[in-house]
Amino acid sequence: MKISKNDKKEKINSTTFKILVGSLRYLTCTHSDIPFGVRLVSRFMKMLTMTQFKALKQILRYIKGTVVFGFFYGYFSSFKLVSYSDSDWIGDMDARKRTVCFVFYIEDTTFT
Repeated sequence: MKISKNDKKEKINSTTFKILVGSLRYLTCTHSDIPFGVRLVSRFMKMLTMTQFKALKQILRYIKGTVVFGFFYGYFSSFKLVSYSDSDWIGDMDARKRTVCFVFYIEDTTFT
């Protein structure tokens, strides 16, 4: 979903949006699959429209569907470190800045 701060849809109250984004930022410590989306929707704290709110609700639906999944950090005598990265060169429709995300694994466990 591409969202922009220049969206012409109806403006809505941002209090609920700010509370939900704050809660999701806290949740990014234990869910390494949502920081990109949370960072994307948190750009729109001042001028919130229904499009940005729908993007936030989409993240909440994803969390609800994956609540049974979790992390297990076990003991490894030797470990293999693996990392992946991805970039979106013009994902920010307003400033035309790139967005980079990454994930690191030790053995089969994500740690950042």
